[in-house]
Amino acid sequence: MATTGNKNINAKLVLLGDVGAGKSSLVLRFVKGQFVEFQESTIGAAFFSQTVAVNDATVKFEIWDTAGQERYHSLAPMYYRGAAAAIIVYDITNQASFERAKKWVQELQSQGNPNMVTALAGNKADLLDARKVTSEARSK
Repeated sequence: MATTGNKNINAKLVLLGDVGAGKSSLVLRFVKGQFVEFQESTIGAAFFSQTVAVNDATVKFEIWDTAGQERYHSLAPMYYRGAAAAIIVYDITNQASFERAKKWVQELQSQGNPNMVTALAGNKADLLDARKVTSEARSK
């Protein structure tokens, strides 16, 4: 049976966040279904793509996994410029990574595409015993 109204959508997605927050792990899980416990730090940025069927559309995500080291921060606008969506990732076991995530949110609000969908993702939920960022802190 043929369906009508099928749409092909390309969506640029960028992951931002502190070094060690787990951005690459999230991308590798989404794109390849893999989990590597000790992932090498990303240099600059890495590019991936993943296609997903959503209702009557096919969405091809063009994913930019950016480096978290401060020395690469100045390159970030090159990756989030023109992005349809951004995921800001922090490590729930690292309060400082949450504070820097807030700065990413502010930067995107002031310099990013005003129509960009942004999401904040607390990563490493499997390490609950080491949790430093509480649910109450996230709601402020």
